[in-house]
Parts: sequence; C-alpha cells; structure tokens
Amino acid sequence: MEETKATPQNGASEPAAADAVQNDADELGRKLVEYENKLGEMRDLLLRERAEIENQRKRLARDVEQARRFANERLLAELLPVLDNLERGLAAENADVAALRGGMELTLKALLKVAEANGLKALDPLGETFNPELHQAMSMVDAAGAAPNSVVAVMQKGYLLNERLLRPALVAVAKVPGA
Repeated sequence: MEETKATPQNGASEPAAADAVQNDADELGRKLVEYENKLGEMRDLLLRERAEIENQRKRLARDVEQARRFANERLLAELLPVLDNLERGLAAENADVAALRGGMELTLKALLKVAEANGLKALDPLGETFNPELHQAMSMVDAAGAAPNSVVAVMQKGYLLNERLLRPALVAVAKVPGA
C-alpha cells in the first residue's frame, strides 16, 4: 500500500514539474522572439548606418572633386583684367613705343599685385649671400669688390609660394679669391 501512496504523490509532482518546464520553455520562447526582433532592428540600423556612411563618402568625394576643379577660380577671376589689358595693348594700332611700354608696365604691376595677393613672392637675391636652398648657381665668376659666395648677377628671378620654394633663382656667384 505504501507504493500506492507514493504513486499519487509522484503523479501530482509530475504535472507541476511539467508545468514548470512548460513555463520555462514559454519564457525562453518569448525571450527568443524578443531577441530575434532586437537582432532584426540592429541589422536594420546597421544597414542604415552603412548606407549613410557610403552617402557621406560619395558626397565628400564629390565635394573634393569640385574643390579641385574650381580651386583656381578666384585667382583666374583676378587675372581677367590683366588679360583684358594685354589684349587691348595688342589691339592698339599706330601706338608709339613709349605708350606701349607704359601700358605693359601698368599690366605688369597689376599682374604682380594679383600674384602677391595669392601668396607669390619674388626672389631677387642680387648682392645677397648664395643660399643653395633658394638659389641655383649657374656660374662662378671673378667679381672685384664682391664678397665671396655672394650673388653678383641674377639670370632669372626665383619665386616662393606661401613661403615654399616654387622656383629657385638662377644666379652667378662670386668666386672665393684664389680658388
């Protein structure tokens, strides 16, 4: 008879255990669905973020290309009056040499003003000490009264663009006596 008493107790605990397992399974199922939904949201967010980054990259590349294409726009706009003056000078008929020279000097001044406003600085090192970082020696000459290694003639001016060498000055340099 004891066996019969044990059986109802075991039978009563089996449905409770089955209910607990079922409740745990239901809870795990709800959590699985919840996490799958969150995972789907995260995938959507990731795809949107990737698309946004790709759009920004394309926009930046387009902006850089535009900047590259039109980088000299301001400079060229400032050069237009110089071009106009040169064309007017070439179109002038029966102009005397003095008038043409005066026009060329004014045009050169306008061109130099535009160049300086855009960071161009001329190097005219006549009388200065030879500097191999800014000057290119074309010849060494005997120069009475000139300091050794000084620039005694400038064949072509050099130029700096915003303190960076654009073109070295071509110069003749005084020899060291006895060399």
